Amino acid sequence: MRNGVLIALAAALVTAGTAAAPARATTDAASGRGPSVTAREAYLVDTTEGTVQFAKRETRRVPVASLTKVMTAYVVRRQARLDDVVTITKADVRHALSGGATTAGLRAGERLTVRDLLYGLMLPSGADAAHALAERYGPGTAKFVAKMNDAARGLGLRDTRYANPDGLPSKGYSTARDQAALTMAALRDPVIAAIARTPTRVVRKSALHRGHVWRNTNDLLDDGAVGLKTGFTNQAGYCLSFAAVRDGRTYVGVVLGERSDKARFATARKLLDWATEGATEGAGEGAGEEAVAGAGVTLP
Repeated sequence: MRNGVLIALAAALVTAGTAAAPARATTDAASGRGPSVTAREAYLVDTTEGTVQFAKRETRRVPVASLTKVMTAYVVRRQARLDDVVTITKADVRHALSGGATTAGLRAGERLTVRDLLYGLMLPSGADAAHALAERYGPGTAKFVAKMNDAARGLGLRDTRYANPDGLPSKGYSTARDQAALTMAALRDPVIAAIARTPTRVVRKSALHRGHVWRNTNDLLDDGAVGLKTGFTNQAGYCLSFAAVRDGRTYVGVVLGERSDKARFATARKLLDWATEGATEGAGEGAGEEAVAGAGVTLP
């Protein structure tokens, strides 16, 4: 079933082409024609029809916490081979622990493949994995962040600036609209797409590393979603970027600044349910009338 959903998603993303950042939405919080959303910012796109279903402060520049790691994975995939081996350092472990970040439980001296580290980056949202990958493929974090910002410009994410590879509190920012465009770009990569829909990753102990079990923090997978990433800091609130296929339509959405872990998933479900009902009733009284007007976003 999941493979079928992924195939449908890939087809819809190809159909979406370069259209990923519309100028305005057909429905929003102010119009009274959408669900009540408690998140500070939210955005939902029907990529099959090329229409915006919901928008709330979608161009407001805000911190996006660990949604940042989607760009980290995106940059790594364009530089590294999956079988490359990366040695975890004390600095990688210390960085995550000192920042109070979520970790993949890595230990100094372990040697893991890029493939495994991408799982450690995306599923448990490991800041230790992010640091290790950035140090290797910058080389060095500063150069890696510069590559992240180059990639953002290449994708046309005009309201996005990265300051680190993990989303810990910084001067970095993005918008719900830019994160939706990034979600579409990232899910065009078959490796990132496969990782994002994986509930649990087991890395068995070897001579090079200890055993690891990483569980996906995205509870929306239980409702048929195929990605993508959660995030949280006190500054950013609870964040989520997601993609799901319902009734033959592919939806990509972003929820930022939500008040709790449960609320971000509830908001995403509410948006998907509302959009699906609208599509069934004839695009929700006009919710399919405005085609997405691309803003220079070029998907790979």
